[in-house]
Amino acid sequence: MNKDLIRSVKFTLFSVSAGVIQIGSFTLLNELLHLDYWVSYLIALILSVLWNFTLNRRYTFQSANNVPLAMLKVAAFYLVFTPASTLLENWLTTGHGWNEYLVTAINMVLNFVLEFLYDRFFVFRDSIDTNELAKKKNKAQE
Repeated sequence: MNKDLIRSVKFTLFSVSAGVIQIGSFTLLNELLHLDYWVSYLIALILSVLWNFTLNRRYTFQSANNVPLAMLKVAAFYLVFTPASTLLENWLTTGHGWNEYLVTAINMVLNFVLEFLYDRFFVFRDSIDTNELAKKKNKAQE
């Protein structure tokens, strides 16, 4: 199977798990603690990003690159995505009455697609398959 197809499947599965974390934490914060919508969204997004970054760096992209540098690159993505998505979510839910969960789901799909492309072609571009997992796998295939 094509390595990029396998990478895409792994990224999808880890993103689904991050989505569960995001929706679960959002629900707790929004429904139980009754925090403002944007606060609930922002905290839930941060939790899911940390989860997703950790798993995808190790298992999807199998990258041995500098963790702080990779995190900084991901943070740069979210410095743009987070305000844009927070404003969009607030505008659609508060200003236009859209369902909070529908809008969150739309932003999660946007995040999924954009982050995969960003990670694949910018964050991990030069360090894919360089960690110990990848080295062991390559050695076993020889």
